[in-house]
Amino acid sequence: MSLHVNVSIETSDEFKVQEISYDGVEKFQTPLSMSENFMRLVHRIDFPKYPEDEETDITESTSKESSVADSRKQMASFQASLWPWDSVRNKLRNALTEVSVLLDVLNVAKTKKYMVLDPVSHENVEIRPIVNMIAKKKAFGEAARIINSGVEKIRMSKNDAARSMTSDFHSELMTMRQNWRLRRAGNSIVGDLSYRTAGSWYPHPGTFEVKKTEPSTTLAPQLPHLGGTMPTTSRPSVLQVKIPGDLEGISYIHVSIQENRNTLASGNLSFPMNQPNSSNTNVELNWQQKLENAQNILFCKELFSKLAREAVEIQTPIPSLVVGNQIIATLFPEIQLCITLCHRTLQSKRWKLERQEHASESMLDSERHYPVLEHSLHQLLREVHYKALHHPMPHPATATLGIVRKRYFAGPEGYDKHTLLETLKSETMLEKIIEQGQHVVLRAQTIRIIDNLAREIQDPLIISHWTCLNSATKSSVKINIISKGYETIHRTPLVVHVGTKGIRVIRRDGCTSHLSEVSQLRYLILVQISQHIINTIHQLCKMMGWKVLSSTVNSGVSQSDLSGNTSALLAASSHDERLIYVRHSPSAGAEVSISASPREIDFYPNSLVRDQKWRNLDTGFKKVDLERMNRKSLLNKIEFLMASATF
Repeated sequence: MSLHVNVSIETSDEFKVQEISYDGVEKFQTPLSMSENFMRLVHRIDFPKYPEDEETDITESTSKESSVADSRKQMASFQASLWPWDSVRNKLRNALTEVSVLLDVLNVAKTKKYMVLDPVSHENVEIRPIVNMIAKKKAFGEAARIINSGVEKIRMSKNDAARSMTSDFHSELMTMRQNWRLRRAGNSIVGDLSYRTAGSWYPHPGTFEVKKTEPSTTLAPQLPHLGGTMPTTSRPSVLQVKIPGDLEGISYIHVSIQENRNTLASGNLSFPMNQPNSSNTNVELNWQQKLENAQNILFCKELFSKLAREAVEIQTPIPSLVVGNQIIATLFPEIQLCITLCHRTLQSKRWKLERQEHASESMLDSERHYPVLEHSLHQLLREVHYKALHHPMPHPATATLGIVRKRYFAGPEGYDKHTLLETLKSETMLEKIIEQGQHVVLRAQTIRIIDNLAREIQDPLIISHWTCLNSATKSSVKINIISKGYETIHRTPLVVHVGTKGIRVIRRDGCTSHLSEVSQLRYLILVQISQHIINTIHQLCKMMGWKVLSSTVNSGVSQSDLSGNTSALLAASSHDERLIYVRHSPSAGAEVSISASPREIDFYPNSLVRDQKWRNLDTGFKKVDLERMNRKSLLNKIEFLMASATF
């Protein structure tokens, strides 16, 4: 049997500090290598210079020899203690000794060659029957005790299972404590529904009281739970919560954008509302559902109070109105944003009727539902709570708590009064909601204009692609104007960026147009359609072998066409025998005229006209009736006209 012992030798990894600068930076000394460390240890040994044994003088006296011998013994012992690996060698030797002893003991116990362990022999003593009976009685008693303990455990497990089937006050109270903040106040248990720990400063206490249900009270079965962590079960609850009267029922915030009493977009800031069954309105809600509804009401009240306070403080061209539970802000002329706090109680006689009306309204407004508004209301208040707890650095040890980071540099940078006032400005929640409402209106109007143009104008085609990754105040759409069957020849792209107070359009050539009204977008697209048709005909002429004599996209605006600039093109056939003039305006459409030069058999030059090319002078343009041409699109008709005029 062989044993292997792993011996680990660990050296110090800490570097020695060589120098500490004034700014507190420590400079460490580079550690020595193994060879350098060995040389350093060797240099520590003091090698005295004594003559060798062979060179000693024979004539020295006996006393001198004895003194030299004593000094050598002392030096040898001194040098042995200075050996750097002496302690390691001793530890290894001791470990080897202990392992050897352990190996010997194991060999003795296993092979039993050196030692035999025999049991102690008992004397033959006569055992009396009474002693044997007492021993058996004790054995039977121990066995009975073991069986009784097992039966007791089974009975207790059965009782625990039966107890778990019925409601337990303490277990249910522990479940409540896992989800809600509870504390003991005297002989009662008080809970907290507020958002103070999340950073809220709303003055409502939001306290509720937890009581044990009386045994004589008949409890209704627990309703299915929609939004919490409480598991769905059919057991009656032994806990009863008492909440303030103003937090009973359900509450939500209704946001709508109206134009002349017509709803353009709407949204409801609501949570999974746990409502009783419409067939039985007397059913009492479970404590988990009741507390969730109360906390949702508290959240909606805090949000509405903050929006109402901001509506009074902010200065807008048209002041915002706060009337009861409604805030009215003006987005655009004749377009208003209405924020309403709705609260309903379970004791209301019109509960069922209001639910039916609310369901019908939601069905009617399902196509105009805008969920971004309700999500923004919830998110903005959460951001306020977060900023109340997470203040920017530095902390109050060196600066005021909650100070804006830009104001930290007011002193070192020497800001003036105007710059300081700019740093104090911050956008309120209501202003952000108003900007989002303005964006909703502009986006809806832009969609309506583009869809109407795509429906009205079939030639060319207008294809729009809205980006799916947009923000609450910015959206973009890419518009491609193409002619059916001539997609590879030419296409006109447009990129429209919809903001809060205007629209920015980027054209094909990179020019940017800023539109203050949505109606201007329609005229701009019509102008781009005219330019697209002329540019496509320009490319078609190159493919057909025709020469473009002149082409312009800004030929002026006439009295009959005030919607935008008119585009025109003049092209000639390969032999200069035919001329085609195409004019396209945003409102009048396309006008095509053709001119042909007279074909004379003989040409007689005179003193005025000597060159033969002057015989190709046209005799006047004639308008082409495009409606009578049996072709699908305008470009197809012009292509057919070019092909007919070439031969």
